[in-house]
Amino acid sequence: MTTLPMMLIGMTGILLVIGFLVLVVMALNCLTRRK
Repeated sequence: MTTLPMMLIGMTGILLVIGFLVLVVMALNCLTRRK
């Protein structure tokens, strides 16, 4: 039972990291296109 909260935290953390990386890539693409 104690492993479920840790798994949920891990999943949410991974999703947050993936979302952050996607935003960074999109921002870099916009900056490079402007130049």
